Amino acid sequence: MIRMRAVQTVIPVTIILVLILGGVWFIMLRMPGKRYQGPMPSLTEEQRLLREMLRKDVYKLADEIGDRNVRTNYENLCAAADFIEASLQQTGYKVDRQGYEVSLSGLQGRTCYNLEVEITGSERSGEIVVIGGHYDSLEDTPGANDNASGTAAVLALARAFAGKQTVRTLRFVTFVNEEPPYFQSKDMGSWVYVKRCRQRNENIIGMLSLETIGYYSDEKWSQNYPVAPLGLVYPTAGNFVAFVGNIKSRKLVRDVVGLFRRYAEFPSEAAALPEMLVGVGWSDQWAFWQGGYPGVMVTDTAPFRYPYYHTQEDTPDKIDYDQLAYVVSALEKVVAGLAGCKHETSRVNR
Repeated sequence: MIRMRAVQTVIPVTIILVLILGGVWFIMLRMPGKRYQGPMPSLTEEQRLLREMLRKDVYKLADEIGDRNVRTNYENLCAAADFIEASLQQTGYKVDRQGYEVSLSGLQGRTCYNLEVEITGSERSGEIVVIGGHYDSLEDTPGANDNASGTAAVLALARAFAGKQTVRTLRFVTFVNEEPPYFQSKDMGSWVYVKRCRQRNENIIGMLSLETIGYYSDEKWSQNYPVAPLGLVYPTAGNFVAFVGNIKSRKLVRDVVGLFRRYAEFPSEAAALPEMLVGVGWSDQWAFWQGGYPGVMVTDTAPFRYPYYHTQEDTPDKIDYDQLAYVVSALEKVVAGLAGCKHETSRVNR
């Protein structure tokens, strides 16, 4: 009788656990397309040119300019903004500077800038896709991977779409003040930007935050995760690019990784996770979530892989520019898919 009661208890508990795990997989982890396994293809000539352009921009920001923080080196932060603006203007864009003063004590009078360029959609201009990344660095660090790599990628994608026609409105934005102590505060550049978008009642249908995307390793156990169970689902080698969103952004996550896997022969992983989970909201997509907009972080997972994260050793020589170039060229196809590029010129798998 006791054994029968134990069985009667275990069976429903097991069923509940299976249902919970099935729900977690279906909602958070189930993604379209196949995870690519195999060597990265040789770069095309265009991708090699892209690699050198990315390398040049990363070295400009993290080596020549260096520490880009409003508290420790405001002059460098302004120099970085000037460089980004000039780069975009040279491509033919009109750059919009969104300036604001940080509110921290002792920093009054220091104006910081988000920089934005826009391609107005030809048919559905009210639907907006934002591609962004922050250009500041943690104080006293050169910030090569975090986040000169993401900034260089935003610039490269903006150049790739210059002169193209898109169905939806496409914006490229570089944000200031993502790093502590401004992170997730009213002084965070993306927070200021989203506040303006809400005031204008803009319909942002998707945002990609390019965050720390230049470091990859095939070594086993080079990849860590914020919670242990994720290590049972995802690889132990940090050789993939990750697409991470909150639960409300799960459709965008699926759309983005689906497009990436359609065109790229490069390992990719994706998940839509609770935003309170450590690391999930660690970039500018968090500000868009607060504004009610869907957003996805594109990342090499930063501190869960990159040993030089938030240190003075985060220098340009640590980045794998071949893999960075391949990821960025594949992201061009993703952006084209999201924005509805009418005259798509693929730089991937030619």
